[in-house]
Amino acid sequence: MKLGVDKLTAGDRIFEIINYLFLSFIIVVTLYPFLNVLAISLNDSTDTVRGGIYIWPREFTMSNYMEIFKYDNLVTGFTNSVLRTIIGTVLGLFIQAMVAFTLSRADFQGRKFVSTAIVLTMYFSGGLIPGYMLIRDLGLINSFWVYILPGLVSAFNIIIIRSFMDSLPISLQESAKMDGANDFVIFYRVILPLCKPVLATIALFIAVGQWNSWFDTYLYNSMNENLTTLQYELMKILENTSIGGSQDANMMRPNSEEQVARVSPQSIKMAITMVTILPIMMVYPFLQRYFIQGMTLGAVKQ
Repeated sequence: MKLGVDKLTAGDRIFEIINYLFLSFIIVVTLYPFLNVLAISLNDSTDTVRGGIYIWPREFTMSNYMEIFKYDNLVTGFTNSVLRTIIGTVLGLFIQAMVAFTLSRADFQGRKFVSTAIVLTMYFSGGLIPGYMLIRDLGLINSFWVYILPGLVSAFNIIIIRSFMDSLPISLQESAKMDGANDFVIFYRVILPLCKPVLATIALFIAVGQWNSWFDTYLYNSMNENLTTLQYELMKILENTSIGGSQDANMMRPNSEEQVARVSPQSIKMAITMVTILPIMMVYPFLQRYFIQGMTLGAVKQ
């Protein structure tokens, strides 16, 4: 028998009030940084240095965004970033799921050795210079595939997917074998449909990593403007803005209004931040319902 609202005790009411206040505080703390960045990005650069901007721009303007989109390579960078995110996510997810499925099979004789070798890569790496030499010897310098091939296998993602697959009843695979299905049919038609939550979670991990990556562009494709990425171009804009402002500060009068506008690139930084995070944020609502289930279900054993 359920208690009605009128039958709540004073302690229950106090507990509910505290809960609502606490959750409201969490919402404010979570949303405020995003709203603050958005407000500063839409505020006039000259006015931004005065401070006091919280969740609403004091002098609304789109000039910060217009300044960013003046750069010619931004469209090329955006196109390459979208392509590397889509291709890298699809191929990486497919290959990592296949590796995880193989390692989840108890009849795979090299399971322990391969699993140990994969885990060791999380603790040891060849370093930057050997990694660059490997990419060079593979002929991936000034190539779009340098964005895709090195990230096809992730030890962390494989472990998560394998843990999820280990939680699935083995009887599903045994019954499929009795019906004449081979390993490939079991993988495509039995395992993958049941792994939608963890696959969606890993897809989000890979997509965010691909979208935010810029250092590989700097190392391998910085001399080829046709292979630039959005994050790399935005990094160059931010660097030029900061360096230019610092140089101007030494040459101009302290009270000069032009100095304030040029020396304080804070609004430009916030506009760059918004341009960076908005596209990938649009993916979250489609994967949110899978995210928690994909992260936790494989960790529970019965």
